[in-house]
Amino acid sequence: MPFAFSPPVAFAVYVLLAGILLAVAQSVAAKGTPSASKTKTYSSGEEAQTGAASPGYKPFFMVAFFFAILHLGVLIVGSGGFTPVTGVYILGLIFSLLALALG
Repeated sequence: MPFAFSPPVAFAVYVLLAGILLAVAQSVAAKGTPSASKTKTYSSGEEAQTGAASPGYKPFFMVAFFFAILHLGVLIVGSGGFTPVTGVYILGLIFSLLALALG
């Protein structure tokens, strides 16, 4: 393997080229002036909400747990044949999903 293609040398060349590209980009970039409009939140011309925008993570976690239990259950049931043990597992899966859905 040639020395120029060894990982440390290739990484050093990459860092050098990235630094040159960064310096050129900063030199040709437009210089901006600070203003209050640039730091103001913009959302389709409407004022942004001042309160909490999301209700929290609890509803998300309930949905995530529901789908996690459902997908893992289907994976386990699909991995084996239909036996009495699988039937009991499906009943347990149904009861756990109902308990999760009803709270």
